[in-house]
Amino acid sequence: MKRKTIVLLFAALFALAAPLAAFAAMEHENHGKKEGMDHGKMEGMKHGEHGGMGMHGAMVMLGEQTQDGVKAMAHLNDVKEAMAKMGMKETHHFMVAFVDAAGEQITEGTVAVKIKDPAGNEMGPVKLMGMEGHFGADIVLEKAGKYEFMVGTKLKDGEKRQYHFEHMVK
Repeated sequence: MKRKTIVLLFAALFALAAPLAAFAAMEHENHGKKEGMDHGKMEGMKHGEHGGMGMHGAMVMLGEQTQDGVKAMAHLNDVKEAMAKMGMKETHHFMVAFVDAAGEQITEGTVAVKIKDPAGNEMGPVKLMGMEGHFGADIVLEKAGKYEFMVGTKLKDGEKRQYHFEHMVK
């Protein structure tokens, strides 16, 4: 029972952190629109920088993509050390948040991810659970190299969408 409580507490902490990051990203984007600035391409920014919004710890943004009016914002958080302390093999928490054309968060629907490892082997699909403003799951990325994440969705509007993200594990 103690292990289950720790896992639930750990999941709750991640569930609370991701919506704040997604909200900050939306606020930053909306602020630029209000000022008449185009932030579509932020020249000179490095991957992981968000115009003053620091991502804490080992969380990295995998990118943003828009399909049929729905924007997906994916993040990956290195949780290997914390999970190992609990005797678990998962190394990362994969999460994705969705917003519609009006900027409203989408929290209803079905989301899954297929993962291609550096050797080209495909894992999944892994169902992502709805968590306080995003969908997420703990996954294992144990080899160094490039991983591909193919996210398939059927959100509250009933339309199917697919998104693709990549990340290099060192």
